[in-house]
Amino acid sequence: MAVATFGAGCFWGVEYFFRQVDGVINATSGYMGGDNKATTYKEVKTGETGHAEVVQVEYDPAKVSYDDLLQIFWKNHNPTSLNKQGADMGTQYRSVVFFHDKTQKAEAEASKLALMKSGKWGARQIVTEIVPAQQFHRAEDYHQDYIQKNNLPSCHIEY
Repeated sequence: MAVATFGAGCFWGVEYFFRQVDGVINATSGYMGGDNKATTYKEVKTGETGHAEVVQVEYDPAKVSYDDLLQIFWKNHNPTSLNKQGADMGTQYRSVVFFHDKTQKAEAEASKLALMKSGKWGARQIVTEIVPAQQFHRAEDYHQDYIQKNNLPSCHIEY
């Protein structure tokens, strides 16, 4: 089993997309990137803790590669939008890849560069951060599998 962590706006939609992937064992909504004390949604949504809403993905690398997960990440949010996805604004909604080892860092950087060179986003800058993973704080139970539990459509748009 391997672990990957992505922030791409509201974690409900991000979690939903990764749960659909064959080889993903679990996708858990949570917080990462701020001070390392335990935190709550109420605190994170203020934008003052430094955390991003993230999804921690547990996956079987024999069935799905880290690069495959990166492609899903890029496809399901706007990486040129600084601290904003749709109506959600603030650093807690930033585009970020938290890498867990040197290989993930290299693959994330190469993937970001390939996306920039592809011209998909024109002259717009890709603002996605690629930073070391920090302590993961699992979000409250009501945030887990939120879209399915509440029979909602995904809150993200495929790009």
